[in-house]
Amino acid sequence: MKKLILFYMLLSCTLISVGADREEKNKAADRVQSSADVLNEIQAAPDQGIPEDVLGSAECVAVVPSMLKAGFVVGASYGRGVASCRTPKGWSAPAFFRIEGGSFGLQIGGQAVDLVMLIMNQNGMRNLLSSKFKLGADASVAAGPVGRHAAADTDWKLRAQILSYSRARGVFAGLELNGAVVSQDKDSTREFYGHMVSSKASLQGQAEAPKAAYPLLETLAKWAKAAAQK
Repeated sequence: MKKLILFYMLLSCTLISVGADREEKNKAADRVQSSADVLNEIQAAPDQGIPEDVLGSAECVAVVPSMLKAGFVVGASYGRGVASCRTPKGWSAPAFFRIEGGSFGLQIGGQAVDLVMLIMNQNGMRNLLSSKFKLGADASVAAGPVGRHAAADTDWKLRAQILSYSRARGVFAGLELNGAVVSQDKDSTREFYGHMVSSKASLQGQAEAPKAAYPLLETLAKWAKAAAQK
C-alpha cells in the first residue's frame, strides 16, 4: 500500500512539473502572439501608425506588450519583449529580451503600455545582437515620428540608432526612452526553444523559427511588403 501511495505521489509530481513546463512555454509563445497583435493594431489605426518609410528602413523590430502596470521605479523590472531582424531569407526567429530601469516619457505615468522599438541601422543592430546594452549610452534612442507620412519632415535617419514608440489607452505616440537596460531574457528563450539560443544566433537567422513564431514573422513580412509598395 505504501508503495502504491508513493507511486501516485511521484506520478503527481511528474505531471505537475510537465504542466508547469508547458505553462511557461505558453507564456513565451503568448508573448510572441501578443507582439504580433500590437503591431497589427497599431498599423490598423488610420493616421496614427508608424510612417511607411520608417518601417521600410528598420533593420529590426522589438515589441514589449503590456509593460509594467504599476508606477515605474528606477531599477525595477519593467517588461519582457520579443525582437526580430531582417535576414536574406526574411525575418529572423524571435529573440527574447528584458528591459529594466531608465527614464520614460511623462506620458507613461503608471499606465500599462505597449512599447515598440525600431532599430534603424547596423550600429543599433550590433547592440541588439549583444547580450546586454543601455539605451542612450550604448545605443542612441529618440521618440519616433507618428503618422503615415510624418517622416518626410523629420531628420530621424540622422538622430538615432533606435526609434521608440508607446501605446497607452489607445493613444499612440513617440516615446522618450533613455537609460533603460536591454538584456537577453534567457528564461523565455529556453522556454520557447527548449534550449539556450543566443540573441545573435536568433537575429542573424542561424536559428530555425518554431511554428509559434509564425504570427510575428508573418506580421513583419506583411509590414515590410506594404512599406515597399509605397
